[in-house]
Amino acid sequence: MALDVGSRRIGVAISDAMGWTAQPITTLERTTLQEDFKKIEALLHEYEVDTLVVGYPQGLSQNITPQTQKVIDFVEKLKKQVTCPIEIWDESFTTRQAEEVLLEANISRRKRKKAIDKLAAVFILKSYMDSNK
Repeated sequence: MALDVGSRRIGVAISDAMGWTAQPITTLERTTLQEDFKKIEALLHEYEVDTLVVGYPQGLSQNITPQTQKVIDFVEKLKKQVTCPIEIWDESFTTRQAEEVLLEANISRRKRKKAIDKLAAVFILKSYMDSNK
């Protein structure tokens, strides 16, 4: 399973059992950290996840940005809550890729806003799976 962690939403994608495809499953609206973790734990259990991949936002210069630090902190706290291994994975340009796909599909701005995070999670997961083949 992959997460695209943002300040307001968390996009979630899952792979099939064979690790061939990645599909978007939901976008979680952020509330409190504990509530976010409960939702993630429920999904990990429901989908019997063995590895969690979290998108790691790097600046173009590879520096740690404020958003990068937020994700690092999120992952460190999440590691204390879940039992499966957590991998961080470069998410460079995944939101841009998702936006382009949604624009090409002529999706309205309101619907794009709801779909972009989970589609970005798909790109994160697909990239991770492709690198491990």
